[in-house]
Amino acid sequence: MAIPNERLRPFERGTLQKDLVAGLVVFLVALPLCLGIALASGAPLVSGLIAGAIGGIVVGLISGSHTSVSGPAAGLTAIVATQIERLGTFEAFLTAVVLAGLMQLGLGIAKAGSIASFFPLSVIKGLLFAIGVVLILKQIPHLIGYDLDAAGRKIFLDEDGGGTFHALSESLVHFHTGAAVVGFTCLALLIFWEKIPALRKLPIPGPLAVVFVAVAMNALFIHFDSALGIGPAHLVQVPMLLSGFELSSFFAAPDLSAFARPAVYTAAFTIAVVASLETLLNLEAVDRIDPKQRWSPPNRELVAQGAGNTLAGLIGGLPVTSVIVRSSVNINAGAQTKMSAVYHGVFLIASVAAIPAVLNLIPLSSLAAILIVTGAKLASVSTFLKIKSRGRRQFLPFIATVIAIVTIDLLYGIIIGLVVSVGFILASNFRRPLRKTLERHASGDVLRVQLGSQISFFNRPTIESLLYSIPRGGHILFDARSTDYIDPDILALINDFRLKSAAVRGVEMSFIGFKDHYQPLADTIRYVDHTTESIQRSKTPDEVLSLLQEGNRRFSDGQRIERDFLRQVRSTAPKQSPMAVVLSCIDSRNPVEIIFDLGIGDIFSVRVAGNIARDKIIGSMEYGCAVAGSKLIVVLAHTSCGAVTAAVDFFEEKKIASEETGCKHLDGLVEEIQLSIDKNACFPSKQDAVARRAFVDETARRNALRTMRRVREESEILSRLLDEGKIGIVGGLYDVSTGVVEFFDERGETISFRTSLSEVESIPA
Repeated sequence: MAIPNERLRPFERGTLQKDLVAGLVVFLVALPLCLGIALASGAPLVSGLIAGAIGGIVVGLISGSHTSVSGPAAGLTAIVATQIERLGTFEAFLTAVVLAGLMQLGLGIAKAGSIASFFPLSVIKGLLFAIGVVLILKQIPHLIGYDLDAAGRKIFLDEDGGGTFHALSESLVHFHTGAAVVGFTCLALLIFWEKIPALRKLPIPGPLAVVFVAVAMNALFIHFDSALGIGPAHLVQVPMLLSGFELSSFFAAPDLSAFARPAVYTAAFTIAVVASLETLLNLEAVDRIDPKQRWSPPNRELVAQGAGNTLAGLIGGLPVTSVIVRSSVNINAGAQTKMSAVYHGVFLIASVAAIPAVLNLIPLSSLAAILIVTGAKLASVSTFLKIKSRGRRQFLPFIATVIAIVTIDLLYGIIIGLVVSVGFILASNFRRPLRKTLERHASGDVLRVQLGSQISFFNRPTIESLLYSIPRGGHILFDARSTDYIDPDILALINDFRLKSAAVRGVEMSFIGFKDHYQPLADTIRYVDHTTESIQRSKTPDEVLSLLQEGNRRFSDGQRIERDFLRQVRSTAPKQSPMAVVLSCIDSRNPVEIIFDLGIGDIFSVRVAGNIARDKIIGSMEYGCAVAGSKLIVVLAHTSCGAVTAAVDFFEEKKIASEETGCKHLDGLVEEIQLSIDKNACFPSKQDAVARRAFVDETARRNALRTMRRVREESEILSRLLDEGKIGIVGGLYDVSTGVVEFFDERGETISFRTSLSEVESIPA
């Protein structure tokens, strides 16, 4: 569920201060990123700064996200470099960027932003974790001063995984001692900043503090002419772009003649799709790490990105996307509103014009320390263990995403993670396209086959094997109520079996959930799932008892039969033919039809507190057996019975129920139950709850046995039917804590599952 964005006033003193500081920290990280990505893309350096400013100011103002920061993304570097080379000129490439921005505007207006919701959470978490790992691995060389490659070229702070391990190995040989000292000092300061309350209370945040510390340390090194002094190669390098140039030379315009070239549209489509996908996934990921858990509208974000890219193409900037690293740093630095992103864009513009010399004093190792701490928060051990504990369906897509992003790049990592997730779905449907349940109804057994959500031709061998394994006289029910798609090959297979093989093999087939969606099959129920007159006549007391035992086992195991109660209502409306009479307590925890997993019309239910047998109760039972035709009487007691507990308490304390409760009709009921109390037993103390409860439950069992004897003694017709074996009588004790019914005969001997009434003599009580 989307959480609405919190209404914060961006220009209130506290909010303004936090946003300015966060914007400054993000600017310090974004500055070398903008320059490095432009250089790696084969584009003018200034195009990266233009893109960073547009991503901060234009996209930041239009976007609905309070935490996302946009700018040139390393994930687009390869695409940008390739398209510039194919189109021949940077100006022709700018034309493609304008078109890509317009396409994104169209996607936003068409509300295509919801596509991000279809990506699995494991992939999103893998994206965040991988970015953290990449940040740590990528920044370790910069932390110890490895900022130049073997050819002496600048290695910029980037965001993707390519070349990471080579740079790590090289940094162990080619490092700068002074930069390493500054880097590790800043790293330690950031770690302790979170743990020391006095530091946390300071008005300046840790990331900004380490920048000041780093500049001061290097100034001291240089002042004392120390060998630890850090030279320009290991410092931020902002080019003096405006020195001696007209402002117009800062910008570039698209080549309008390129609109006639088909290759421009191909490039624009590629940029629009990749940039939109990366933005939406980054947006989803950033929202998950926002401390305020605000929601960013994806369609509005596409419009913002489209506007930003259209402008970037018009004035000479690289394409922009939402960038996870800058956004994470923004959140970590305490950003409150989207104005922090805007401020970072303003700082980018101002830095080029006003203070490049000051910025060029900042050691890259201090920025690396900031990014390593940010990465450690994204790639925490607790996150890894939490995902791992959720099983391989969550962990494998997660780890595949992480490994692919770290070793290849962000976009490929997301695609690979998504493929692994989809693979699990396909494998699950292939292995378990259906769920089989053998249902035992009064009319016979039915094999219910619940089809999965997607039944493809891959499932043909499983279903074919199932159809031809049904024994003669069997009944199979295909349940498609939860199915979204059935392959025509599967429909043809089932229909061919129905038309050609079912009758020959003596197999009945029923269908539910097909209706008019899957022709030529239609909903048809050919079995009876309630007791009819013919079924009632065919059943013996033993068979009815077995049905009740099995029904209770299904209930207590949580595997109840799915029943169409409305169909049973229509079927039983003309006549009832119950197979059993159940005398039970009125306790609300004692719903007889549910306990025995039965349907409408299957039992004749009589309920009275304490399941006692008074004249009217016995009369109802006589009608149920002698007139309605039931084959079995069940006297069902239950544990923790309130009526039995009250009877025991009143008996022990020599109190009268009507006087204690004010219920003048209660005495006869309580006195009836008290006849079952073992007067010679030692009554357990009420303080001994376990023993007291056991005594009450044993009294409830004795009360059920007494009721069974009273039925035989008081009813001549029921006694005769019992003697003739036309009906049976059993007692039961239902455990309200487990759902299990223990059956016993008139002597109190236990009747185990699937044991007939004639065999109980060999079973000890």
